[in-house]
Amino acid sequence: MKNYKVLIVAANYYPEISEELKKRAKKVKKAHTDHEEITVPGIFEIPVIISRNIDSYDGFVALGCVIKGKTPHFKLISKAVTNAIMNLSITHKKPIGNGILTCLNKRQALKRLDKGAEASSAVEQVFINESMLKSNKS
Repeated sequence: MKNYKVLIVAANYYPEISEELKKRAKKVKKAHTDHEEITVPGIFEIPVIISRNIDSYDGFVALGCVIKGKTPHFKLISKAVTNAIMNLSITHKKPIGNGILTCLNKRQALKRLDKGAEASSAVEQVFINESMLKSNKS
């Protein structure tokens, strides 16, 4: 199986949450992957970093957290980032695991930290599936 390069892009707005998401994402090793990481201030910067690096990596893991406040900002940012990540993935045919937590409060976010591992696992599963399909064709 090929060795895959994966870029983890993590928003550091809630550092204790993003650090734990990254730690759990890096523990996933189902496929032959090398992880690199870039930290950005908030989730809104994640799609542009992925876009700028799209040709240099085989896959990406987007990590971060948005906690609902008293304005509609939460919904607007979450939807815009999710749509941008999906568009990048489809347009460039590269897996992007979405481990961005959208929570009502910090307590809820702390209970969902396994989403980092789940996002990383989803990307690696795409690599495994591609390898199996290629080997079945030969």
